[in-house]
Amino acid sequence: MTNDISREPISRTRVVLSQVLACLALDVLLLGLGMSISFVTMVLPDVLDAKQGLSINKEQASWFGSMAFLCQPLGSVFSGPLLDYFGRKKALFLVNIPHLIAWLLMYLAWDVPSLFIANALLGIGTGIMEAPSITYVGEITDPSVRGTLTTLTNCFTSAGMFIAYLLGTVLPWRQAALVSLAAPIATMALVLFVPETPIWLLSKGRQKEALHSLCRVRGWAPPEDVKEEFDDLLQYSDLISQCVICANEGKPETEECEHKNMNFFKRMINKMRHVFFVKETLRPFSLVMAYFFFHTMSGFIPVRPNMVNLCKALGMAADPKLIVVIAGVVFIVMNGLSAVIVKEFGKRKLIISSLFATACSSLAISLYAGTKLPTEVFSYETSTFPEGTEVVPVVLFMLLASFSSLGIPWALLSEVFPFRSRGMATSLAAALVYVIFFASSLTNYNLEENFHLSGTFTFYALLGFIGTIYLYFFLPETENKSLVEIEAFYKGNQKIFANDFFINAFRKKINNGADKPMLVQK
Repeated sequence: MTNDISREPISRTRVVLSQVLACLALDVLLLGLGMSISFVTMVLPDVLDAKQGLSINKEQASWFGSMAFLCQPLGSVFSGPLLDYFGRKKALFLVNIPHLIAWLLMYLAWDVPSLFIANALLGIGTGIMEAPSITYVGEITDPSVRGTLTTLTNCFTSAGMFIAYLLGTVLPWRQAALVSLAAPIATMALVLFVPETPIWLLSKGRQKEALHSLCRVRGWAPPEDVKEEFDDLLQYSDLISQCVICANEGKPETEECEHKNMNFFKRMINKMRHVFFVKETLRPFSLVMAYFFFHTMSGFIPVRPNMVNLCKALGMAADPKLIVVIAGVVFIVMNGLSAVIVKEFGKRKLIISSLFATACSSLAISLYAGTKLPTEVFSYETSTFPEGTEVVPVVLFMLLASFSSLGIPWALLSEVFPFRSRGMATSLAAALVYVIFFASSLTNYNLEENFHLSGTFTFYALLGFIGTIYLYFFLPETENKSLVEIEAFYKGNQKIFANDFFINAFRKKINNGADKPMLVQK
């Protein structure tokens, strides 16, 4: 007893360090994810109308640039069941297998179909990776550091993008693909040393392992130090372990559940009805999807696969591949900045300000293209590129990359869904996100062909401004809130309006005179 009294409390540094180390395998996984989504940027200029080796035309280039986005939803659909059945830790291991095959096939690609298949596998693998990575970091971190650590994961995705750009600059793309094999191999090795999430273990009735896992991610603390948090998790786990259909029908817990004997398809239908099609899931789902749409269509993501040729079409005064590498560095730095400021600044202000600034950058590029570039310039047609070069488009493009990288849609996705629907909702959201990515990348060709670079970026800027207004009204602050608190908010009856001076001035009128609580701290 004396030892317990005299024992010093676990330092905050040690608590944070334990969660950082638990995320290490996830971080390497995200390095590989960033490499996979950006590798096509470095392959495309080398194979577009190539004189030797593999060659694709401009129509094939448009499909090649968006192929991974098209296939990512397929991977995302499988990630939810994989996540719920095998658990977060095993899922982090298994999701690397498609990328192992894809990088080997990319290295060995002997014709255009094999090149497309390799890129498709990269997309499928990326889609499978999203739900486990997002869910894992959200479930092992405590509210005080979740915002920073989920935002910091963006740095590793950006670092992977930078590595892909760098490899494509210093190595032929085939050799770069072979080097990229290191990412999935390293991830699979590191996953062996990370803990499973406590809440998933509790959902499977493994309380002893759950307690051990919680102690580990709270600074290797003794059980008595995490008793309060563990008791809360136990209570929450007991709640979600009840049959959701029986709970919705108001049946007492003592009454035997008749739904366990349903066949697989009936269980799935009922799970969708009682777990997904409920307001605590649909409310955050619609908000997150709106944010992803506006963030994606604000200008940078649609042009990313064709970024090297876009730099040439804008007449930038530097080597386009070097500019792309610098853009990768900018992404890492700005992601790191967002991780540093999110705790003090809050997610809401960071998201809204970054989207507004991204829209302004797209508008600036539109004005430059409209006044400085001939109408025949087309980034998918190398013969139309201008001969002169300017510094201005380099600055404008770097501003676009900087402000776009401050956006944190994936961090928001990691915390807004209730546990019951988290695997399903996260995987479905990721699938739809990649549909948006695919559509944005594929339509970039058609937009530019019909409306020139100026009209294309004007369109992106308008969507960015519309998204800023929408999120200003409807995006609440979730920073420093526990997952249980966030779920309770979305499950409540209040309308979802953000806590803001302008909105609060009209809140009573909007809510029909009812002054209702908000999910806010500031």
